Amino acid sequence: MSAKRIILLIIAAFAAFSASAQAPLVFEPDTWDFGTIRESDGRVSHTFTGVNRGDKPLVILDVVTSCGCTVPEFSRQPVTPGGKTQITVTYDPMNRPGTFTKELWVYSNERKKVASITVQGNVTPREKSLEELYPVDAGGGLRLSTTLSAFSYIYQGRQVQGSIGYANASDHTVRLSLRPQDESGLLQVDAPQRIAPGQRGEINLSYLIPAGTPRYGTLRDALEVAVDGRSNGTTIVAHGIGVDARPADAAQKSPRAEFSENILKFGPVKHTGPRRKLSFTLSNTGDAPLIVRAVEGEGHIATTLAPGRTIAPGDSFRAEVLLDPATQDFGVLTEHLMVVTNDPVRPMRRLRITAIIEK
Repeated sequence: MSAKRIILLIIAAFAAFSASAQAPLVFEPDTWDFGTIRESDGRVSHTFTGVNRGDKPLVILDVVTSCGCTVPEFSRQPVTPGGKTQITVTYDPMNRPGTFTKELWVYSNERKKVASITVQGNVTPREKSLEELYPVDAGGGLRLSTTLSAFSYIYQGRQVQGSIGYANASDHTVRLSLRPQDESGLLQVDAPQRIAPGQRGEINLSYLIPAGTPRYGTLRDALEVAVDGRSNGTTIVAHGIGVDARPADAAQKSPRAEFSENILKFGPVKHTGPRRKLSFTLSNTGDAPLIVRAVEGEGHIATTLAPGRTIAPGDSFRAEVLLDPATQDFGVLTEHLMVVTNDPVRPMRRLRITAIIEK
């Protein structure tokens, strides 16, 4: 055996000795595989046995896990040198289909991590009830999977599609109608007018901003659901943010929007005090003109940044945010200012403005 190999073996042996010295509480094995379990069968448990390999009594202070699905049970009785202790770990597979690996950390009365144990396995999902699959009661026996179809960016000239599942839980055919409450004029809806008993399907929703007719900023549509001519107040909402089409050439010169602030704080403001203002800077760090496409607030503040503002490459624009405290309610005020630009990487940015309106 070469001298180099002998040295490596000595180093490995020393490392193993050091590791055992640093871990006085040893679980063998320290990992338990439950294998494949069924979600419908409920909780499963395994008991780990640990040995105190140290030279003084040890007390388990706590066993910490990162998930409430894993619950440990253990004794805080002192474990003498050479003595044994047990930790029972129970895993709840409810609503957690698929593979899992959960590590638990064991801490001693000296508040040091002295060991770790792991449970793992695979959960076969149970068959969900109709109410779980379609939790929204739209009235008249009709159930929906959700009432929200959220699209992120809606690019000009590119159709985006979403769907909402439905099921008729009644024993009779129902008539479905969707009554527009808020309309963008760009939402297309494909929904059945009659739904047979037990029938399931999807209400399809899609947006398309014509390439030659740009729309920027928030697109929102609200549709009141009526079953057999009656509504229980259920409303389907679809929304997204209209932005420029992405450039076809990734190497094409493009603008880059950079904001000097993400949060603007007015702090305490007297309700009877004068109007206040703060400022932020919008810079173009790209190599093409930056164009502000839309600026949307929630009605509490005003801003000097307006759609159509163009900022040349390397230039900046200093915008003001204006607050009239006399028009606000007392208490904490939070406003979100959404700015849409032709930045192809991050076309939408939000600034948060806060104030405390005092007497």
